[in-house]
Formats: sequence, C-alpha cells, structure tokens
Amino acid sequence: MNTIDREIIEVCRHFGIEGEFHSAKPLTDGHINFSYLANFVHRGRFKKYLVQGINTHVFKNPAQLMNNIVSVTDYLKEEIVKEGGEPKRETLTFLKADNGKHYLYHLGKCWRIYNFIDNSYTINVIENKEIFERAGKSFGLFLNRLSGYPMDKLYEIIPDFHNTPKRVEALEKAAEQDRAGRANLVADEISFALSRKSDASVALSLYEEGLIPLRVTHNDTKLNNILFDERTGESICVIDLDTIMPGFSLYDFGDAIRFGANTTREDDDELDNVKLSLELFESYTRGFLSACAGSLTKAEVEHLAFSAKLMTYECGIRFLTDYLDGDVYFKTAYHEHNLVRARNQFKLVSEIEKNLDAMNEIVARIYNESIQ
Repeated sequence: MNTIDREIIEVCRHFGIEGEFHSAKPLTDGHINFSYLANFVHRGRFKKYLVQGINTHVFKNPAQLMNNIVSVTDYLKEEIVKEGGEPKRETLTFLKADNGKHYLYHLGKCWRIYNFIDNSYTINVIENKEIFERAGKSFGLFLNRLSGYPMDKLYEIIPDFHNTPKRVEALEKAAEQDRAGRANLVADEISFALSRKSDASVALSLYEEGLIPLRVTHNDTKLNNILFDERTGESICVIDLDTIMPGFSLYDFGDAIRFGANTTREDDDELDNVKLSLELFESYTRGFLSACAGSLTKAEVEHLAFSAKLMTYECGIRFLTDYLDGDVYFKTAYHEHNLVRARNQFKLVSEIEKNLDAMNEIVARIYNESIQ
C-alpha cells in the first residue's frame, strides 16, 4: 500500500466511511484541487467517494467555501424533492467529518468528501448540438431551482471575480507598468480592448438600475462541469461548485457560450478558425430557456446574447493582462501562450459583434416559445 492510499484511508475514517478500503485513483480533470476516486467495500457492495484536498492558496477560507456549497446543495435537494426528482443523484452530497464540519484539516491539508454519483460521466468536447442543448438545460435548471435562495447566506469566495470594469482597470495598469516589457508588442490588442471599455459596465449598470437581480451563479459553466446519465444521455447534475457566489445570470450564460460556441479551442493561433457557431448558440439557448425562462427578468433576456460578448471580452482582457505582467496567473505552455489566447478571444468578440442581431433574434424567438 502506497503513501497516498494510507493517507486517503485515514482521512476517510474521519468522515465516518465504513467498510474495507479497496483502491483509489487520482482524477486529473480538475486544475485547482487534487482529487481521488476512492473505492470501499461495505457489506459486499462497492461504494465510491470523491476525496478532495482543497487548494487553500486559491480558496483561502474553506469555512465560507463549504458553507456556500452545502447550503446551496441542501436547498437544491429540497427543490428537487418538490419536483419529484432524485436529490442524491441530481445534486452533490457532502459528508460531515468527526469535527462536525464538512471539511477537515488533517495531515497538512484541508479535506472534503462527497458521494460519487454512479452511472454518470462527463464530456470535454461538444460532439453535437444535442449535448450542448442538454448542458444549457442543466445550467438553466440550476439557476431556476435557486431563484428563491436567500442571497444573504452566500459568501463572495473570490471578490470581483466577474467585475469587468475592474478587469479593464487592471489591463490599463498592466499596460502602463509594462513589467515584462511587452506593451509595445501588443498595441493593437490593447487598443481593441480599450475601444470597447463602455461594454464593461453594462451588467453592473443594469443591476444598479434594478433591472437584473443578484443570483446564485456557478461561475464556471464549462461542459465538463455537468454529469450525464450513462443510460439516457441526459444531463443530471451540475458539479464543481467551488465558485458558487452572488452574481448575474448573464455571467453564467455568457461564459457557457464563450466556451462552447467557439468553433475552435481558445488557444488556437489560427484566427481564421475562430467563429461563432449560431447553431450551437441556438441549441444552448433553447436548453437554457426551456428550464428558466419564467425566472428571468426582461432585461436579463434582452442581454443574454450580449453576455456572450461581455464574458469573451473579459476573458480576453484577463489573458492580455497576464501577458503584460509576465504570465504570472495562467499556466502557459510557451512564451506567447497568453497572447495567443487573448487574440483568440478578441477575434471571437468580433465574430459575436457581427452576429449579435441574429443572436438577439434567436433569443427572442426561443424565449417567446418557452413562455407560451
């Protein structure tokens, strides 16, 4: 038995897991926490658990982090029961440690454990529009079920995470300081970003005017943060809840489109490959609105298409800022990796601008169909 297995066994005992340890394997999909799938045998049956070490450099307050996650998943369970669903399958269930909390400092790390959802799988690549529609439905249902959640119970885990005006200010500061001596190389990219500065404050202005509400937002609406059912292929559960915070529905919708409707990967340096797929945009919108159209305000619906531009713009700014600062935040594989990413995202911004009228028409049509 290796050191990791012994460590996992000891941690699991503190979470009241019964049975005999069988095996554990590392999971590599996540980029922040370190995770293991642990198998135990209890009364002749296998039971699987996700054992995670929380990255306390990123999430500096595990108490607030786990408060958000457990409070939200408990609320989701109540809503799922009302709908006649399966609460242990349609949201995550975290175990309580012998310290009375849902996390444990032990062996120099901070741990948590939750039940593994059997007969489920994740997807990293959008193979067809039906998959993206199911993803939209899953994130829309997540938002809809939490529309009545008491927001004063939620902590802001990463302050100003999607504060786009502050992201623009950070870019201006990085360009001025020019720590890595690169500003003269990216004058066109800086100009592109700053010429759209007025877009940065749109969502915050809508909120300040009372036109859009603060909601429980996931803030990482990638395809692989959804579990799909092995038997039906339907989406069943939203996972990776670490970035749950108060935010706007526009953040989650826009980021999903930024990630999923780009016709190529976000670090493709062949910019001619970067297009917005209206077909995928329509599929995701259809799924999303089928689940939450009745919960959205008029202004939220009217700005869904714009949110794709906003979140793509913000992401491009973050990549460009990090390039100017000398690649200190995002992991890079080569010298100009962040610059390639920024150019890719800015090209997608341009593509969204070209298609914005068509995107707005798609949203309006599907919304009207959804509420009839």
